[in-house]
Amino acid sequence: QVQLVESGGGLVQAGDSLRLSCAASGRTFSAYRMGWFRQAPGKEREFVAALSWSGGNIYYADSVKGRFTISRDNAKNTVYLQMNSLKPEDTAVYYCAADNAGSKWFSIIDYYYWGQGTQVTVSS
Repeated sequence: QVQLVESGGGLVQAGDSLRLSCAASGRTFSAYRMGWFRQAPGKEREFVAALSWSGGNIYYADSVKGRFTISRDNAKNTVYLQMNSLKPEDTAVYYCAADNAGSKWFSIIDYYYWGQGTQVTVSS
């Protein structure tokens, strides 16, 4: 069982940066692959970034590649999403997700555990 709690969202201007954190409970956090997804109003939840338990495999959506960086600290049971050069189209609720089975990365069905989400709003 894993519980995920996101934090770090807020209201920023275009071009600013934010760092989201996702704190996980559970002793086997290091065994889970982790992902970040986002959902804008009226849109489906979409993949943003993911990484393997070791951090050796990292994936990004094309829309955030070069601007966002996902990382994890297994000692702190935390995964991060550093977001730079934010754009108004990045406005969404950002969700942390985790799973320890399978090997797929990009769909919401690939993750079993989800956080409650944190709002990111980027003004122009």
